[in-house]
Amino acid sequence: MSGKVDQFSYERRFEQIIGNSPALETVLEQVERVAPTGSTVLIQGETGTGKELIAHAIHNISSRCGRAFVRLNCAAIPLDLLESELFGHEKGAFTGAIGQKIGRFELADKGTLFLDEVGDIPPALQPKLLRVLQEQEFERLGSAHTHKVDVRVVAATHRDLTDMVKRGEFRSDLYYRLNVFPLLLPPLRDRREDIEGLVTHFVDLFGRKMGKQIEYVPETTMSALTSYNWPGNVRELQNLMERAVILANDGVLPNPLPAEAHGRVAPGVATTLKDSERALILQTLERVGWVIGGPKGAAAKLGLKRTTLIHRMQKLGISRPHLHSLEGIQPVQPQADSPTEI
Repeated sequence: MSGKVDQFSYERRFEQIIGNSPALETVLEQVERVAPTGSTVLIQGETGTGKELIAHAIHNISSRCGRAFVRLNCAAIPLDLLESELFGHEKGAFTGAIGQKIGRFELADKGTLFLDEVGDIPPALQPKLLRVLQEQEFERLGSAHTHKVDVRVVAATHRDLTDMVKRGEFRSDLYYRLNVFPLLLPPLRDRREDIEGLVTHFVDLFGRKMGKQIEYVPETTMSALTSYNWPGNVRELQNLMERAVILANDGVLPNPLPAEAHGRVAPGVATTLKDSERALILQTLERVGWVIGGPKGAAAKLGLKRTTLIHRMQKLGISRPHLHSLEGIQPVQPQADSPTEI
């Protein structure tokens, strides 16, 4: 595996946020400015850009760090239960309310409440959310008792709330109350400098979880990953790296992208990977005069152990063209039953 995670991490007290691209640094500088203030933050960006990580960062470097960080995905809760999830209910408040329930606002008292996909909150519930944001008070369903809370709200959405306001689907006053400090997260295609560090991070992470050591990422694989458009952003990259680690053989990370994703038309990704890896190894061997071992040998240039490179050469059917002219290594002959895929 080439490179170290800390070469690419822009930690600055931001847990698990990997990258040092200008686009990401701009966002993190804004986070550092707003976190201590207690103001409401609206995080916007495409799906998979890491909105929850940014919300955690805001909480972690604020005065509320050490208090509760409560998360609610508004799109994942049935509409008829969302009010109860937010504000709680008393026993008998509605059919099925067999006991008292504490809502997320109460649970987050003195801490931070992260409302993910806030654009999915139905219009009928929006006035109640506006009230608790403005007054920091609410009533549980089925109760006339007013509860006072001290909650910092960080909201997130991938929707265009300004368009929703124009269409009458989202209250303008609620939008302005949420949009006190907007943060727009860049898509991964706008921070390509961070892709190599993210690949390194996720490969190391999944390698440890699976007990697999990934020693080498071919240049062709990294090039394909950095040039891909990543419509699913960092989440898509994370999932593909998990797949790649599962498929990895002999410490070499395969390219998990489908052939059509990077402009190739091939019978299968594995065949393309085999050809690409074979070409890279041949190119490196020719550049170093077919010396495998030693500090200036092909194994060192490729970031592999000498035995690993010999094994890959055997599988790929690579042998020295003129054995009598080479020194320092034993002949490596192709194996007739070598696997055709890697």
